[in-house]
Amino acid sequence: MREVSQSSITYSNFLNAAGELTQSLPSFASQDALISLYQHMLLTRLFDLKAINLQRIGKLNTYASSLGQEAVSVGIGASMDKEDVFCPYYRDYGAQLMRGVKMSEILSFWKGDERGNCFSKCENDFSICVPIATQLLHATGVATAFKLRKQKRVVVTSCGDGATSEGDFYEALNIAGVWQLPVVFVINNNQWAISLPLDAQTHAKTLAQKAIAAGISGEQVDGNDVVAVKFVVDRAIAKARVGNGPSVIEALTYRLGDHTTADDANGYRSQDKYGEVLQQAWKEEPLLRLRRYLFEKKYWSEAEEEQLKKRYHATIEMAVAEYLALPKPTITDLFDYHYATLPADLSEQRIEAEALFRLHEIGKE
Repeated sequence: MREVSQSSITYSNFLNAAGELTQSLPSFASQDALISLYQHMLLTRLFDLKAINLQRIGKLNTYASSLGQEAVSVGIGASMDKEDVFCPYYRDYGAQLMRGVKMSEILSFWKGDERGNCFSKCENDFSICVPIATQLLHATGVATAFKLRKQKRVVVTSCGDGATSEGDFYEALNIAGVWQLPVVFVINNNQWAISLPLDAQTHAKTLAQKAIAAGISGEQVDGNDVVAVKFVVDRAIAKARVGNGPSVIEALTYRLGDHTTADDANGYRSQDKYGEVLQQAWKEEPLLRLRRYLFEKKYWSEAEEEQLKKRYHATIEMAVAEYLALPKPTITDLFDYHYATLPADLSEQRIEAEALFRLHEIGKE
């Protein structure tokens, strides 16, 4: 018997939970760069909190929070070039905001308004993907187009740990490996696939090692350390851009809240079994970690924090006002954007739907 293959998974981290350096910072991590990363994470968290509050008062439909996972998304957003394409899942508001998606567009999406999928400033990025893992295949399609066109562009796509149990995940990795596509897969391993804990979902020691079967590189990163996330995503994008193929990055973090606003994690994440784990996760969350480092280095202060929060709250309220002022979609929107010429049977249904909608509106008067 002889050994025919050997692989290993590396792990990257620069800031520990106490905000202390575990190794020298990478070259991009200047004072201004660190402050910027922190500010983007703070904006993401404040926006996230507002969205949850809107849902609670009936002004938004079911919403998926990114609480505690801001470093993953912001790290992605900080690494991508404008001409790259992002195929996100449903907790990537940090990257989306950094790439120019408007808050009102994100809110419109979660209201069920299709106009929330049409981004005014980054029209090439894909919309939020709720079906699990399908966005990974979309990403490989876009990456294939880049390769055929010989463009120096990269696709970054993200998913949760639950998506790594889907067939689409393996299919996307397989074709990316075979064709050596310019795509980076980022797994936000927040330890929960809705109510299913990671150890009940996979027997693999890491999710990153699932890349090995596809013949592509996989690595882990501390998903609560935005510096480390940007560092590894930078490296993976640079590799893909010069034609050296895809990468899988498993970002280790923790879902501090419910899966969505339609979920109650207390029903499966009991205090007796997971209380200490959750308490520890709050101590390791990304904003607290970087804030400690910035305060220690005197790069940032409480006064600056409060001033920035006021500015961000004002920005968010303006975005909410814009979202609430949007005219309601019409019932005919269901029919108007599928065909250049509407088939006869759907034309009849359109007329019937419009008439029923008018009767409904009259009944409310």
